[in-house]
Amino acid sequence: MPGVYRYFDVASTVLYVGKARNLKRRVASYFQKDHGGTRIGHMIGRIARLETTVVRTEAEALLLENNLIKTLNPKFNILFRDDKSYPYLRLVSHPFPRVAYYRGAVDRKHKYFGPYPGAWAVKETIQLIQKVFKLRTCEDTVFANRSRPCLLYQIQRCSGPCVGLVSAPDYARDVSDAERFLLGDHETVMTELQTSMMKHADALEFERAAEYRNRISALSRVLHQQAMDESSLSARDKDVDILAVKLQGGRACVNLAMVRGGRHLGDRAYFPTHVEDATAIVGGLEVDDDAVAEPVEPAVQVLEAFIAQHYIGSAPPPQWVTSHAVSRSLVEALSQQTGMKIAVQSNPREQRRIWLEMCEKGADLALGRLLAEEGSQRERTRALADAIDLVPDDLDTLRIECFDISHTAGEATQASCVVYEGHKMQSAQYRRFNITGIIGGDDYAAMRQVLTRRYSRFGVAPVVAQEVSQDVAADAQSDPLTGAPLAAESTGSEEPLVDAALDEPAVAADSEPEAPAAKRSSSARLPDLVLVDGGRGQVSMAREVFRSLGLDISRIVGVEKGEGRKVGLEELVFADGREKLTLPADSAALMLVAQIRDEAHRFAITGMRAKRASVRTGSGSSKLEEIPGIGAKKRAKLLQRFGGVRGVGAASVEELMAVDGISRTLAEEIYRALH
Repeated sequence: MPGVYRYFDVASTVLYVGKARNLKRRVASYFQKDHGGTRIGHMIGRIARLETTVVRTEAEALLLENNLIKTLNPKFNILFRDDKSYPYLRLVSHPFPRVAYYRGAVDRKHKYFGPYPGAWAVKETIQLIQKVFKLRTCEDTVFANRSRPCLLYQIQRCSGPCVGLVSAPDYARDVSDAERFLLGDHETVMTELQTSMMKHADALEFERAAEYRNRISALSRVLHQQAMDESSLSARDKDVDILAVKLQGGRACVNLAMVRGGRHLGDRAYFPTHVEDATAIVGGLEVDDDAVAEPVEPAVQVLEAFIAQHYIGSAPPPQWVTSHAVSRSLVEALSQQTGMKIAVQSNPREQRRIWLEMCEKGADLALGRLLAEEGSQRERTRALADAIDLVPDDLDTLRIECFDISHTAGEATQASCVVYEGHKMQSAQYRRFNITGIIGGDDYAAMRQVLTRRYSRFGVAPVVAQEVSQDVAADAQSDPLTGAPLAAESTGSEEPLVDAALDEPAVAADSEPEAPAAKRSSSARLPDLVLVDGGRGQVSMAREVFRSLGLDISRIVGVEKGEGRKVGLEELVFADGREKLTLPADSAALMLVAQIRDEAHRFAITGMRAKRASVRTGSGSSKLEEIPGIGAKKRAKLLQRFGGVRGVGAASVEELMAVDGISRTLAEEIYRALH
């Protein structure tokens, strides 16, 4: 009876998700012997309840298991960040198609090539397409309104279709050649370019022949730079994924290299979490359903976890090359799910061997770089703890929160809170606070408000928090980035916002005091250290807040700018009365403080600018988006015509009708929505 099982602790937090061909035997195998103080024994000691789901086949169990792993993020499973946002090269549908960089969901309207491992690979390919095939890259609106060729035509990167300098049949032929090149049909493209060159030379059209000669030369250089023998490539080598895994120092790296159209496009490294715990759990099981399980290498476990989590729900290429042999049942399950037969080779020869060696070298370098960075950050954390006499229970769980206030001449005041934990910045826990009910430019009052709202739930004197919340409880401001209304908490409007400069979005943490423990994030823990960007004044304000809440003031440290406000001359100001601390400019502790302080400042600045822009343009932008019949193009035309949302709101129905695509019915709807 195949299925999936899930273990939970007393707080209903999922510990582990697994699959089995025989659920009863697999679950029983966890409890048939004493695992002692091992990792599997530690997990078993925390199990409070079990849930199972029965499925029809082992393939269904595999798919369900990895979907649950990605959704629940269990502590004892190998987890990869779910990032499939690969960029593509897009040929936009048009009588004169343009080539463009694209990231997002694909559709049937346009043609897509890829995916590519990174933005640089797409942009490099676009530059090649411009050099060899001279396809346009300008937007359709620019193309439709050109009266003379642009600079790209002058530097021979475009054939000038916008002003009729190339005929439609000739441009279509260039598009066709570009498509075949992107699909890997290099030889045919080269042959046709050479034929065209000789044709113009025979007709004594030497300038045109020279153009084709230059195209052939550019294309030849690119193909040569791929470091491969084109004659050794077979048809099955056109689209291949190469995967190599490397383990070291308790960390793992899976490096994914992509070959599309016979061209090696580069690679991307992935670093899973919970590697040691997860591999120990699997290695600790002796019974696997029907027979004694053969030991599975940790590297194979990591690689199989990546394949299952990465390729489920996506369209993988038909050929894979892997550094380790993976389970046949895993490949068969993915083949059934994608409807395409996938061939996997773990001991390749010739060109594939070269690709695999390159991928393994990339994994080795990426993991070495990660370990060096983590080691450096760990040393910085230790140096800071030693410098300020901080004695945490566990240095690896040391939590630092840093606050900064940002505004422009008192306008759009916001406070930011960034989090450093586990020797790295935790961007998913960043928070911004709208500051209201204060005199513009009063940074001390802003600091008082944000600290009270942040830490009142930990205090023993909630009355103060209630007094402050009276000024801000009615804060019905909107998200400065999305325009959506913010839900006010009992202590104000602490707002989790998405920051475009971050690799990960800021995810909301349940901050209600009575929330179940399973739903509360690590932000529910009082930090070991609270940094405030400022000197004695800000530290004094923070000390008052902490004392009113009954919290330990020794946690507060101010980062005061030194003489001339020069970087590297900062001093640390302590709320508990200790003397100022001046650290050497090359101090690892000062480097960490500066890193956290600068991140708080950057996060505050981006939020303040977005809020200020929202205030100045009015609140109607989100209303425009909500009007049926107003898409991105019509909204852009309205904003361009009237100079912003306020201009649209001031326009009459007749003026709105003057905009292309706006009918009377729609104009009346817009007018009603904005009034």
